[in-house]
Amino acid sequence: MNPTPLQTPTPIALITGGSRGLGRNAALTLAAQGSDIIVTYQRQQAEAQAVVARIEALGRRAAALQLDAGDSASFAAFATRVLELLSKQWQRKNFDHLINNAGFGHYAAFAETKEADFDALYRVHLKGPYFLTQVLLPLIADGGRIINISSGLARFSFAGSSAYAVMKGGVEVMTRYMAKELGSRGIAVNTLAPGAIETDFGGGHVRDNAELNRSIAAQTALGRVGLPDDIGGAIAALLAPGSRWINAQRIEASGGMVL
Repeated sequence: MNPTPLQTPTPIALITGGSRGLGRNAALTLAAQGSDIIVTYQRQQAEAQAVVARIEALGRRAAALQLDAGDSASFAAFATRVLELLSKQWQRKNFDHLINNAGFGHYAAFAETKEADFDALYRVHLKGPYFLTQVLLPLIADGGRIINISSGLARFSFAGSSAYAVMKGGVEVMTRYMAKELGSRGIAVNTLAPGAIETDFGGGHVRDNAELNRSIAAQTALGRVGLPDDIGGAIAALLAPGSRWINAQRIEASGGMVL
Protein backbone atom coordinates (compact mmCIF):
# COMPACT_ATOMS: atom_id res chain seq x y z
CA MET A 1 0.00 0.00 0.00
CA ASN A 2 1.13 3.54 -0.70
CA PRO A 3 1.72 5.61 2.44
CA THR A 4 -0.85 8.29 3.19
CA PRO A 5 0.61 11.63 2.13
CA LEU A 6 1.17 14.21 4.85
CA GLN A 7 -1.38 16.99 4.74
CA THR A 8 -0.04 20.52 4.53
CA PRO A 9 -1.76 22.84 7.01
CA THR A 10 -3.96 25.51 5.48
CA PRO A 11 -1.92 28.73 5.25
CA ILE A 12 -3.06 31.59 7.45
CA ALA A 13 -2.49 35.16 6.27
CA LEU A 14 -2.69 38.25 8.49
CA ILE A 15 -3.50 41.39 6.50
CA THR A 16 -3.39 44.80 8.16
CA GLY A 17 -5.97 47.24 6.88
CA GLY A 18 -8.04 44.40 5.47
CA SER A 19 -11.50 45.95 5.85
CA ARG A 20 -11.36 47.99 2.65
CA GLY A 21 -9.50 48.73 -0.55
CA LEU A 22 -6.49 46.66 -1.54
CA GLY A 23 -6.36 44.80 1.79
CA ARG A 24 -9.95 43.66 1.38
CA ASN A 25 -9.31 42.49 -2.16
CA ALA A 26 -6.16 40.63 -1.11
CA ALA A 27 -8.08 38.91 1.70
CA LEU A 28 -10.82 37.72 -0.63
CA THR A 29 -8.39 36.64 -3.36
CA LEU A 30 -6.22 34.65 -0.95
CA ALA A 31 -9.29 33.03 0.61
CA ALA A 32 -10.57 32.03 -2.83
CA GLN A 33 -7.20 30.33 -3.41
CA GLY A 34 -7.33 28.37 -0.15
CA SER A 35 -5.95 30.53 2.66
CA ASP A 36 -7.53 31.32 5.99
CA ILE A 37 -7.45 35.01 6.85
CA ILE A 38 -7.05 37.40 9.77
CA VAL A 39 -7.83 41.00 8.83
CA THR A 40 -7.26 44.07 10.94
CA TYR A 41 -9.26 47.27 10.98
CA GLN A 42 -8.89 50.56 12.80
CA ARG A 43 -12.46 51.88 12.98
CA GLN A 44 -14.48 50.07 10.30
CA GLN A 45 -15.55 47.03 12.31
CA ALA A 46 -18.74 46.43 10.32
CA GLU A 47 -16.81 46.45 7.04
CA ALA A 48 -14.22 44.07 8.50
CA GLN A 49 -16.92 41.67 9.67
CA ALA A 50 -18.46 41.81 6.19
CA VAL A 51 -15.11 40.69 4.77
CA VAL A 52 -15.01 37.85 7.32
CA ALA A 53 -18.52 36.77 6.29
CA ARG A 54 -17.57 36.70 2.62
CA ILE A 55 -14.48 34.62 3.36
CA GLU A 56 -16.50 32.17 5.43
CA ALA A 57 -18.97 31.91 2.53
CA LEU A 58 -16.02 30.68 0.46
CA GLY A 59 -15.52 27.84 2.94
CA ARG A 60 -12.49 29.32 4.66
CA ARG A 61 -11.99 30.45 8.25
CA ALA A 62 -11.49 34.12 9.06
CA ALA A 63 -11.46 36.66 11.88
CA ALA A 64 -11.12 40.42 12.33
CA LEU A 65 -9.06 42.19 15.01
CA GLN A 66 -8.87 45.89 15.81
CA LEU A 67 -5.45 47.50 15.31
CA ASP A 68 -4.23 51.06 15.16
CA ALA A 69 -1.21 50.66 12.88
CA GLY A 70 0.15 54.00 14.05
CA ASP A 71 0.15 53.12 17.76
CA SER A 72 3.26 51.03 18.32
CA ALA A 73 2.63 50.95 22.08
CA SER A 74 -0.41 48.74 21.40
CA PHE A 75 1.43 46.13 19.34
CA ALA A 76 2.43 43.81 22.18
CA ALA A 77 -1.19 43.53 23.32
CA PHE A 78 -2.24 42.98 19.72
CA ALA A 79 0.24 40.11 19.37
CA THR A 80 -1.26 38.54 22.50
CA ARG A 81 -4.72 38.75 20.92
CA VAL A 82 -3.42 37.16 17.73
CA LEU A 83 -1.92 34.26 19.68
CA GLU A 84 -5.17 33.76 21.61
CA LEU A 85 -7.14 33.79 18.34
CA LEU A 86 -4.79 31.32 16.66
CA SER A 87 -5.01 28.96 19.62
CA LYS A 88 -8.80 29.15 19.87
CA GLN A 89 -9.81 29.16 16.21
CA TRP A 90 -6.98 27.24 14.52
CA GLN A 91 -5.35 25.30 17.37
CA ARG A 92 -2.04 26.74 16.21
CA LYS A 93 0.60 29.04 17.67
CA ASN A 94 1.66 30.67 14.42
CA PHE A 95 0.51 32.03 11.07
CA ASP A 96 2.23 31.90 7.69
CA HIS A 97 1.93 35.19 5.83
CA LEU A 98 2.02 38.81 6.98
CA ILE A 99 0.89 41.57 4.62
CA ASN A 100 1.76 45.04 5.97
CA ASN A 101 -0.90 46.95 4.06
CA ALA A 102 -2.55 49.43 6.46
CA GLY A 103 -2.15 53.05 5.47
CA PHE A 104 -3.68 56.28 4.26
CA GLY A 105 -3.03 58.78 1.50
CA HIS A 106 -1.73 62.32 1.85
CA TYR A 107 -1.44 64.97 -0.83
CA ALA A 108 0.32 68.30 -0.25
CA ALA A 109 3.11 70.21 -1.92
CA PHE A 110 6.54 69.83 -0.33
CA ALA A 111 6.53 73.48 0.76
CA GLU A 112 3.09 73.07 2.38
CA THR A 113 3.48 69.70 4.10
CA LYS A 114 2.87 70.02 7.83
CA GLU A 115 5.10 68.33 10.36
CA ALA A 116 2.08 66.72 12.07
CA ASP A 117 1.02 65.11 8.79
CA PHE A 118 4.58 63.91 8.15
CA ASP A 119 4.71 62.36 11.62
CA ALA A 120 1.34 60.64 11.14
CA LEU A 121 2.52 59.12 7.85
CA TYR A 122 5.73 57.98 9.53
CA ARG A 123 3.90 56.27 12.40
CA VAL A 124 1.54 54.32 10.14
CA HIS A 125 3.60 53.64 7.01
CA LEU A 126 7.14 53.11 8.33
CA LYS A 127 7.40 52.83 12.11
CA GLY A 128 4.20 50.78 12.23
CA PRO A 129 5.20 47.91 9.92
CA TYR A 130 8.76 47.92 11.32
CA PHE A 131 7.75 47.34 14.92
CA LEU A 132 4.57 45.38 14.23
CA THR A 133 6.59 42.85 12.25
CA GLN A 134 9.16 42.77 15.03
CA VAL A 135 6.58 41.97 17.72
CA LEU A 136 4.85 39.38 15.52
CA LEU A 137 8.08 37.52 14.62
CA PRO A 138 7.55 34.79 17.26
CA LEU A 139 4.14 34.06 15.69
CA ILE A 140 5.29 33.88 12.07
CA ALA A 141 6.02 30.31 11.03
CA ASP A 142 9.50 29.38 9.86
CA GLY A 143 9.35 29.32 6.07
CA GLY A 144 6.64 31.98 6.11
CA ARG A 145 6.50 35.12 4.03
CA ILE A 146 6.09 38.85 4.51
CA ILE A 147 4.88 41.39 1.97
CA ASN A 148 5.36 45.08 2.66
CA ILE A 149 3.16 47.37 0.57
CA SER A 150 4.98 50.31 -0.99
CA SER A 151 3.96 52.50 -3.94
CA GLY A 152 4.98 53.30 -7.47
CA LEU A 153 5.60 56.79 -6.08
CA ALA A 154 8.84 55.52 -4.58
CA ARG A 155 10.12 55.18 -8.20
CA PHE A 156 8.41 57.99 -10.11
CA SER A 157 7.55 61.43 -8.77
CA PHE A 158 4.23 63.26 -8.84
CA ALA A 159 4.01 66.66 -7.21
CA GLY A 160 2.13 66.59 -3.92
CA SER A 161 3.20 63.11 -2.81
CA SER A 162 6.64 63.74 -1.32
CA ALA A 163 5.93 62.84 2.33
CA TYR A 164 3.99 59.69 1.46
CA ALA A 165 6.66 58.60 -1.04
CA VAL A 166 9.46 59.16 1.48
CA MET A 167 7.81 56.64 3.81
CA LYS A 168 7.40 54.12 1.02
CA GLY A 169 11.06 54.51 0.08
CA GLY A 170 11.88 53.60 3.66
CA VAL A 171 9.60 50.56 3.44
CA GLU A 172 11.56 49.29 0.45
CA VAL A 173 14.89 49.56 2.29
CA MET A 174 13.30 47.94 5.36
CA THR A 175 12.20 44.99 3.20
CA ARG A 176 15.75 44.22 2.12
CA TYR A 177 17.04 44.26 5.68
CA MET A 178 14.18 42.08 6.89
CA ALA A 179 14.92 39.59 4.13
CA LYS A 180 18.60 39.45 5.03
CA GLU A 181 18.06 39.02 8.76
CA LEU A 182 15.08 36.64 8.62
CA GLY A 183 16.54 34.37 5.96
CA SER A 184 17.94 32.01 8.59
CA ARG A 185 14.34 31.12 9.46
CA GLY A 186 13.41 30.61 5.81
CA ILE A 187 11.18 33.69 5.83
CA ALA A 188 11.08 35.51 2.49
CA VAL A 189 10.29 39.24 2.51
CA ASN A 190 9.29 41.26 -0.54
CA THR A 191 7.91 44.66 -1.43
CA LEU A 192 4.83 45.05 -3.62
CA ALA A 193 4.50 48.55 -5.07
CA PRO A 194 1.10 49.31 -6.62
CA GLY A 195 0.69 52.06 -9.18
CA ALA A 196 -2.45 54.18 -9.34
CA ILE A 197 -5.49 52.07 -8.40
CA GLU A 198 -9.22 52.82 -8.53
CA THR A 199 -10.18 52.61 -4.84
CA ASP A 200 -11.37 55.00 -2.12
CA PHE A 201 -7.72 55.50 -1.06
CA GLY A 202 -6.81 59.15 -0.62
CA GLY A 203 -10.43 60.18 -1.01
CA GLY A 204 -10.91 58.14 -4.20
CA HIS A 205 -9.31 60.79 -6.41
CA VAL A 206 -7.89 58.28 -8.93
CA ARG A 207 -11.24 56.49 -9.14
CA ASP A 208 -13.50 59.53 -9.17
CA ASN A 209 -11.55 62.21 -11.05
CA ALA A 210 -12.11 61.33 -14.71
CA GLU A 211 -9.46 63.75 -15.98
CA LEU A 212 -6.81 62.36 -13.61
CA ASN A 213 -7.83 58.81 -14.48
CA ARG A 214 -7.39 59.47 -18.21
CA SER A 215 -4.04 61.19 -17.62
CA ILE A 216 -2.66 58.24 -15.66
CA ALA A 217 -3.99 55.75 -18.20
CA ALA A 218 -2.18 57.67 -20.94
CA GLN A 219 1.10 57.29 -19.01
CA THR A 220 0.62 53.54 -18.46
CA ALA A 221 1.86 50.99 -20.98
CA LEU A 222 -1.25 48.80 -20.62
CA GLY A 223 -3.46 51.82 -21.21
CA ARG A 224 -5.60 51.95 -18.07
CA VAL A 225 -5.55 52.65 -14.36
CA GLY A 226 -5.20 49.66 -12.05
CA LEU A 227 -8.09 47.86 -10.36
CA PRO A 228 -8.11 46.24 -6.89
CA ASP A 229 -8.13 42.78 -8.49
CA ASP A 230 -4.79 43.60 -10.10
CA ILE A 231 -3.20 44.00 -6.67
CA GLY A 232 -5.01 41.18 -4.87
CA GLY A 233 -3.88 38.85 -7.63
CA ALA A 234 -0.29 40.09 -7.40
CA ILE A 235 -0.21 39.51 -3.64
CA ALA A 236 -1.62 36.01 -4.07
CA ALA A 237 0.98 35.28 -6.75
CA LEU A 238 3.82 36.37 -4.45
CA LEU A 239 2.53 34.08 -1.72
CA ALA A 240 1.97 31.09 -4.01
CA PRO A 241 4.20 28.03 -3.52
CA GLY A 242 5.93 28.63 -6.85
CA SER A 243 7.15 32.06 -5.72
CA ARG A 244 9.01 30.84 -2.65
CA TRP A 245 12.44 31.64 -4.14
CA ILE A 246 11.54 35.30 -4.73
CA ASN A 247 13.10 37.24 -1.87
CA ALA A 248 14.21 40.81 -1.05
CA GLN A 249 12.64 42.12 -4.25
CA ARG A 250 10.63 45.20 -5.14
CA ILE A 251 7.84 44.15 -7.48
CA GLU A 252 5.85 46.97 -9.03
CA ALA A 253 2.26 46.23 -10.05
CA SER A 254 1.45 49.33 -12.10
CA GLY A 255 0.73 48.14 -15.62
CA GLY A 256 3.95 49.79 -16.74
CA MET A 257 3.32 53.29 -15.40
CA VAL A 258 5.68 56.15 -16.35
CA LEU A 259 8.18 54.04 -18.27
